[in-house]
Amino acid sequence: MSLIQPEKLPFFDHQLAQRPRNFIPIYEPSLGEREEALVVEAVRSGWISSQGKYINQFEQEFAEFCGVREGVAVCNGTIALHLALHALGIGAGDEVIVPTLTFVASANAVHYTGATPVFADVDPVTWNMDPASVERLITPRTRAIMPVHVYGHPAAMPELNALAQAHSLLIVEDSAEAHGAAIGTQRTGAFGQIAAFSFMANKIITTGEGGMLTTDDAALAARCRMLRDHAMPPERRYWHPEVGFNYRMTNLQAAVGVAQMARIDEFIERKRQIAQQYTTALTNLAGVTLPVELPGYTNVYWMYSVLIGQDYGLTRDELIPALRERGIDSRPFFHPLDTLPPYYSATPQPVALRLSQQGLNLPSAPSLTDEQVAYICDVLWELAK
Repeated sequence: MSLIQPEKLPFFDHQLAQRPRNFIPIYEPSLGEREEALVVEAVRSGWISSQGKYINQFEQEFAEFCGVREGVAVCNGTIALHLALHALGIGAGDEVIVPTLTFVASANAVHYTGATPVFADVDPVTWNMDPASVERLITPRTRAIMPVHVYGHPAAMPELNALAQAHSLLIVEDSAEAHGAAIGTQRTGAFGQIAAFSFMANKIITTGEGGMLTTDDAALAARCRMLRDHAMPPERRYWHPEVGFNYRMTNLQAAVGVAQMARIDEFIERKRQIAQQYTTALTNLAGVTLPVELPGYTNVYWMYSVLIGQDYGLTRDELIPALRERGIDSRPFFHPLDTLPPYYSATPQPVALRLSQQGLNLPSAPSLTDEQVAYICDVLWELAK
């Protein structure tokens, strides 16, 4: 019997404790015996910090998965974005165009460099950065475009790359939500000068926390590796020619990442199966707009996301607690960044604003059973008025 009562622990989450026994979370990581075995091996080796064989192995395997030559492992996805921007020389006086419908980390990483995030509207169908909006925002101060592959569907990279080329701009992909998503045979993480991924516990693969940069530019990758280690050149220990960062991933995290890489195709396939089950069951439900997969694009459905319109009968904000009462977790879409206090605009981008008020993320973990997905769909039908 435990001598410590869980409610006495400082991190005890009473909301979690009140969940029904069969509660379906929005997401949960899938961890098994291989993850445990590799972490134990890393512990027994003594290499538990920022050196060890699993770091290089994880970098190489993930880069190969993305179809690029270089991977640089870091502490988390936000740090990956900041490191990418800093390594490219983006700073004070520069502007980086970011979609307004994304997690705040995308804009914050730009802000950390001293540059200014400029917010583009999004496409009403894919919910990703609208190239027409981007083009209207380009100024002489624009240095880069940061596409975000929102909820697992790739952004319009052919059009965005054409814009970048025409205006001599950099492309920094935010691929935090899109491991394995693709246009044709080219996967996200391989479309720009550099890309950033997240391995938080709710991502397609996880290292608990963690991130990765991917690029085909060997010199850029080498610069990122130096900067992540306090800007210490590998050939001269404890010499620091510029201000760097402590952005390193640990060998323990990388051990989990290597184990997850063995299952990444399985995770993506299962998520696509779950998405198809949702789509089949919800296609004719009035007031519910389903996610798309454009021809030639591969959506990995990090989240199975829908829009709740007036015809449904409940608003999105009324539906969330109704689902929770029935043991189903869900999440609203991100607030548009240009409505948040640090980045507030009196004229927020209209499409993103509408989507953010209607968008709902449904449970999307690859561990979901067919029976759970069927139950969620039945409840959505039942609640429709």
